Amino acid sequence: MSYKIASWNVNSIKARLTHVQEFLNTNQIDFLFLQELKGESFPDISPDYHATYMGQKAYNGVAILSRQKDVRLISNKLNGDETDDQARYLEVEWNGIRLINIYLPNGNPLGTEKFDYKIKWMERLFIRLNELKNERVPFLIGGDFNVIPKDEDCYDPVLWRNDALYHPETVKQFRKVLNLGLTDAFRVFNQNAEEYSFWDYQAGAWPRNRGIRIDHFLTSPAITDRLISCQIDKTPRGWDSPSDHTPIILEISE
Repeated sequence: MSYKIASWNVNSIKARLTHVQEFLNTNQIDFLFLQELKGESFPDISPDYHATYMGQKAYNGVAILSRQKDVRLISNKLNGDETDDQARYLEVEWNGIRLINIYLPNGNPLGTEKFDYKIKWMERLFIRLNELKNERVPFLIGGDFNVIPKDEDCYDPVLWRNDALYHPETVKQFRKVLNLGLTDAFRVFNQNAEEYSFWDYQAGAWPRNRGIRIDHFLTSPAITDRLISCQIDKTPRGWDSPSDHTPIILEISE
């Protein structure tokens, strides 16, 4: 037996409700991590799924939809800054595993408090994941990381080096997280360049495949041992009125 866990920045759950329903009906997903809900409330998507969510008016927002029972909320806020009220973090426990859904800050423009917030948020994330590592808790973390890991993960590395998503400090913080012993699950199965999860709405980015890979699943060693597959599903990006992101799907053994 295996379980499918997907992640998708829907860029407004209200605008993409029918897309999410179609995706769930087609793919037999056990857990779906959603980001950028853009609302305080969460709609009834399906009687087959229970929703755990943290919303925010007009911005951000994360949710985990689950077909499985016994999902327990651990935290809907990333520790380390009591003044941070942005809805970007959701951690639940199921069957001895921590499932963490994040919507990591974009950080643009460079040289502003938005970039400082991104880096500090990543530092806080490292602290939390290091805690789980030290406690020997199996975990996986998925979501919109707003991080381009390497040159092959973007169509124009030179252009993106001037962006917060591929700034050297951003990449440094991402690698620091990986160095906890985590695995970029997609790259276990696919080493090809030009494999993207986001295409801008402008300048024909989607038909020209001018994209970036910023949606990821990172797995702790205990979960890495259970990996069956991890792939990017480009189909929803081609639907009418799509999100600018497309889902990534992870499958693990029981």
